[in-house]
Amino acid sequence: MFLVSICRPGILEPAVELRHLRYFVAVAEMENVSRAALKLHVSQPALSRQIRDLEDEIGFSLLERTAKSVRLTDAGRAFLDDARALLQNADDAVTKARALATAEPTELHVGYSPMPTAEILPKTLRAFQQAMPNVHGRSHDWTNKDILDGIRDGRLQLGLIVPPAKASGLHDMRYEKLFQERVGVAVASQHPFARRRAIPIAEVAAEPLIGLTREDYPSYYDFLSIIFSKVKQKPRVVEEHDSFSGIISAVEAGTGVTISIDVLGHSFGNRVKLLHITPEPKPISVGIVALKGRLSPAAEKFWQCAKEAAASK
Repeated sequence: MFLVSICRPGILEPAVELRHLRYFVAVAEMENVSRAALKLHVSQPALSRQIRDLEDEIGFSLLERTAKSVRLTDAGRAFLDDARALLQNADDAVTKARALATAEPTELHVGYSPMPTAEILPKTLRAFQQAMPNVHGRSHDWTNKDILDGIRDGRLQLGLIVPPAKASGLHDMRYEKLFQERVGVAVASQHPFARRRAIPIAEVAAEPLIGLTREDYPSYYDFLSIIFSKVKQKPRVVEEHDSFSGIISAVEAGTGVTISIDVLGHSFGNRVKLLHITPEPKPISVGIVALKGRLSPAAEKFWQCAKEAAASK
């Protein structure tokens, strides 16, 4: 129920419903209660009663009534202009609020892990921009942990991630696997391993290992623990870097080796050599994630674009 206050200088009058004003304006414009009632889809007695309630509320007569018509009083004529303005302001307020409530966001924020998504992210962004040119896709190179935190606190709408080892890490998320990547070991071109096609996991464990920073990428170390779980000699991490580009530079310099995935060549070309590990570790999954619940049309479209890009790998 919408209420307005009709004010005179120094006097605060009782609240009046907008419905009363709409009824009054209709009767004043039609100059006939019967025709106004037809226009408003109400009965004539009900309309007459509402107009009298309005006059009682404000304390003066708005209409002079005859047997066949009504005519505005001088006070009613002055009141009509203000009533129209109030109704227009109310309609404008509802229109503006409804537009804000139903408007699609102009930006879509997506977090991603750069190495696993290096091949599909450009394809996904390109397809999304073609499908929704009025929504700007903003991609954020964040750690898995930061991506999940960002989705939970609303800074991100979607994420492209390697899922955590424990399924409980996604208990409040909608997650869909997009593709898998084979796990291998990356070495410098001059490393003795480089002349071989496959390396036993025990030999990999004996090499100095270059890894991601433990503080920023705890799930990476969960991943390493699984890979080397059946090897007595656990790998020794000699350097930690906050990005794969730093890791590859260290491997290229001969500092050590690193565990990587097939998409490495897409990101870094032939700077290092990726070799198979025997027995072959379980492939890693890469997927798309969002909070459970209804996605915006833009987020749904990005989700679909990511699935199509992954299917065409």
